[in-house]
Formats: sequence, structure tokens, C-alpha cells
Amino acid sequence: MLATPIQREVLDLMARGLDNASIARRLFLSEKTVRNRVSGVLAELQARTRAEAVARARDAGIGGEPGG
Repeated sequence: MLATPIQREVLDLMARGLDNASIARRLFLSEKTVRNRVSGVLAELQARTRAEAVARARDAGIGGEPGG
């Protein structure tokens, strides 16, 4: 599905409902880096929106309860 562990981790956090700022804090990255990673996830999944990417992640069993 996703090529790199960081893409899977970002997608997992997106699926848990975290915004870019929260993901950045959790992964010790800048928000710009997170935006780039999110864009990469969207491109890899051929998703146009975060919601579409998250739906595909949940269908694949990635991500847990929102806010987790």
C-alpha cells in the first residue's frame, strides 16, 4: 500500500484524527514536512482528500479510534 514506514505512520495518525500540527509534534517534525508527507500519502493512494485517504486506510485496517 504505502512505500515507507513514515508514510504509514503519518496515515495512521491522520486516520486517528490528528491534524498536521499534532502530527508534527508527535513525530518531532516541522509542519511543512508533515504537509509534504501528507501530500505524498495522498499521491501514493491516489486520493484527492484526507478523508478519502483515511477511508482507504480504515478499509485496509490502518488507524484506530479518532483522537487515539
